[in-house]
Amino acid sequence: MSPAPHEPTTIRDLVGIGIGPFNLSLAALAHPLIELDTVFYDQRPAFHWHPGLLVDGATLQVPFLADLVTLADPTSPWTFLNYLRSRERLFPFYFAEHFHIQRAEYDAYCRWVSENLPALKFGHRVDAVRWNTDRALFEVDCTQLDTNGEATAALRTHTKNVVLGIGTAPYIPDPLKPLVDGPGAPVIHAADYLQHRDRLLTAGHITVVGSGQSGAEVFLDLLKHRPHGHEGLHWLARTEAFAPMEYSKLGLEHFTPDYTHYFHALPEPVRDRLVPAQWQLHRGIDTHTIAAIHDELYRRTLHGGWPDAVLTPGVNVRTAGRIAITKIELHLEHIQQGTRSRLATDAVVLATGYRERPLDHLLAGLDPHLHRDSSGRPGIDDHHRLHLDPAVTGTVYVQNAELHTHGVGTPDLGLAAWRSATILNTLTDKEPYPLPQRTAFTTFGLQQQKPRIPSTRQAPVLTPLVDGT
Repeated sequence: MSPAPHEPTTIRDLVGIGIGPFNLSLAALAHPLIELDTVFYDQRPAFHWHPGLLVDGATLQVPFLADLVTLADPTSPWTFLNYLRSRERLFPFYFAEHFHIQRAEYDAYCRWVSENLPALKFGHRVDAVRWNTDRALFEVDCTQLDTNGEATAALRTHTKNVVLGIGTAPYIPDPLKPLVDGPGAPVIHAADYLQHRDRLLTAGHITVVGSGQSGAEVFLDLLKHRPHGHEGLHWLARTEAFAPMEYSKLGLEHFTPDYTHYFHALPEPVRDRLVPAQWQLHRGIDTHTIAAIHDELYRRTLHGGWPDAVLTPGVNVRTAGRIAITKIELHLEHIQQGTRSRLATDAVVLATGYRERPLDHLLAGLDPHLHRDSSGRPGIDDHHRLHLDPAVTGTVYVQNAELHTHGVGTPDLGLAAWRSATILNTLTDKEPYPLPQRTAFTTFGLQQQKPRIPSTRQAPVLTPLVDGT
């Protein structure tokens, strides 16, 4: 029988679940608000941001101003520039003239913040969230873990509010799920690329599946480390082309609060049609990466011949299987031609992206109180709060789990500080972080959507989740 959880007497104002960049942003902006008692839990032993993809030279796709706090409070001690100052690196950064920093540097910056915020509790796995009607508080049950991930103690925290920031998980297409982590020829997700790169480079032939930024970076890194004339690489993509990310200045205004408010006010069916159609806004490839791939391929033609590298867009992987344990066989279909073929390869890297981690397990205790849309997804208001019954007087906020309600800016680092400030302004019923009333030159729709600043003393306004209901 499990031991009874230890219950601290302190009632928290906010408990954060997960410490990725978004909840780290919230913790950093909450830190100077002395009226708030907050704690953030994460089961990992320390902060790490996509360690398997910190390839040398890979950069963020947003400017360094999209750090954890600057776009809400440029005077915060937790800015990227203050991080550089603490490391005596401001002048080198100034002369480097890098508007887009390397991913490894962003990871180091976030780790610096995480190591200096007292409200963060790593090595704590949250198991359940419930509403205690008698106490009018949320109960958050978690397990304290040692450095080996073994349980050492049970803990129950009572809080007035909760924020979920559990992030995303690597997505593996169904045809390839049985092959991952199997014996023999490796099939790995790009999230684990660096941990397996040495093994991959010994393979005679490698296939990369996926046309986004991660797929491009993995293909380029492999290409650079393969011998001339014997590259043995194949890059497959479902998209019709290895397309660049939309990076025009007006196009980037889809990642502003103005567009987020506009998108949230659209009918649910319209939102569901828009998200997949806007893939090039956030799933395309950085033009510099495309250029670097072409330059590397071209360089390998200088002495005659073509590199042994095949790039094929418009291809769907129908099924896959193992040939003995030495090879993987991919069954391919060309979407436009309607033709099919087979590809035998010695290793596969799945740059197939990420999906939101499901909230159902954590929210099982709140399910009777949760309002859902016509597709069964949690309803989320324009201030990132779950739609809950009025009987639940506390609030559950979500971060990076509202793509269906807030659009393509949901996972974008550039909106992290704004969303955190929005949550804290609503939570405190004040405005510790004044936010701009307008953020884009584009007017989305015939009527500009204006943010509402509701009081936390009132239940969130429940907008219809389905047309006509």
